[in-house]
Amino acid sequence: MSALADYYGPMTIERNWAGNLTYRASAVEHPGSIDELRHLLARGGAVRILGSRHCFNDIADTDGLLIALDRLPVVFEVNDARDAVRVSGGLRYGDLAPLLDAEGLALANLASLPHISIAGAVATGTHGSGDAIGSLASAVRALTIITPAGETRTLARGDDDFDGAVVSLGALGAVVDVTLDVEPTYEVAQHVFEHPSWDAILADFDEVTSIGTSVSIFSRWEHTDFADQIWVKQRQPEARELARDDLFARVGAEPATAKRHPIIGVDPVACTEQLGESGPWFERLAHFKLEFTPSAGAEIQSEYLVPRADAVAAIQAVRTLAGQIAPLLLVNEIRTVAPDYLWLSSSQGTDAVGIHFTWKPDEAAVRAFLPTLEAALPETARPHWGKVFTLDAAEVRSRYSRWDDFAALARRFDPERRLVNPYLERLGL
Repeated sequence: MSALADYYGPMTIERNWAGNLTYRASAVEHPGSIDELRHLLARGGAVRILGSRHCFNDIADTDGLLIALDRLPVVFEVNDARDAVRVSGGLRYGDLAPLLDAEGLALANLASLPHISIAGAVATGTHGSGDAIGSLASAVRALTIITPAGETRTLARGDDDFDGAVVSLGALGAVVDVTLDVEPTYEVAQHVFEHPSWDAILADFDEVTSIGTSVSIFSRWEHTDFADQIWVKQRQPEARELARDDLFARVGAEPATAKRHPIIGVDPVACTEQLGESGPWFERLAHFKLEFTPSAGAEIQSEYLVPRADAVAAIQAVRTLAGQIAPLLLVNEIRTVAPDYLWLSSSQGTDAVGIHFTWKPDEAAVRAFLPTLEAALPETARPHWGKVFTLDAAEVRSRYSRWDDFAALARRFDPERRLVNPYLERLGL
């Protein structure tokens, strides 16, 4: 059984990880080789590629064939310069990290969950956090795609169409391998601070997010005067000293005296180590450990990324809606992402601030509220492709300057439009 199956259970399961979506597929196949993948694609008809099933909407859904890449042969090849690694698209970040660490290598960033597949995370523009660190997709140096016609297309950074092919929404084909930038391994220390003042945070937002390599602000919005926690991940040894009389004294925060979960009151056993204890990069950059169910388990997620220039206004908009948000919410996380040039990246062309919502598992109530939230956010807000949003498709398209170029690219890779599903149809693809 694959590592994915070990975590999620048998992949004949027809639901996504959160359980809020039942796939309509006629079958789910798990090719064991590239030739078998091509054979499955040659059947014709509608097809989509399935990752680790961590998307909360129907981006991977189809009434045709679903193909999971979790049983393709594992690829792990470090280049001679030891600054890049070619890996299987279906591999999870949590499975890749120890392989890299054994080679004395590391990634610049991880998402909050190590449970997600590399190809799926990249295709949806999923990101970690850090003022100076790009999304996971920005680390892609090259990728190999098998198109629905069975053709192999390899694109590398600098090639025509590369910037369009990385965050692809699954509209180009099966990403069977990805080459990622790597660097020498390093350690990270993680600190948690409690009850920082919102007024103080927003008065000096750039300084707050720059205190660590990665900074996340958590709130349940049960209070509008203060947030619940700030998590600070600091790369060693260049980390800035976090003394009580430093920045966090100015925002009214106190260091946590015990390990914390992002959701107040939840057992933190699943969380990566805190209290300033230095450890390997892959055991600190993610919020949650691979061997545990991540986050809350039963949940729905939404996220909107805004240019840093609009971040304070966006957070203030959320703050004014706190009374409507809190009854639906498990936790809100605010984090930052460096800019990139990928056509459909939510941080394309701008430093971005992500406003992430982990909702209670009541999708009807969440969807009923989202139009109110989306109307209150700045018009620059870009929804995360793999999470729940209700923005009009024309509005979404208007927020990406290279949208028409991507649509043309998708037509070239999939001229018969076999990868098009209701999700892509809604976006005009």
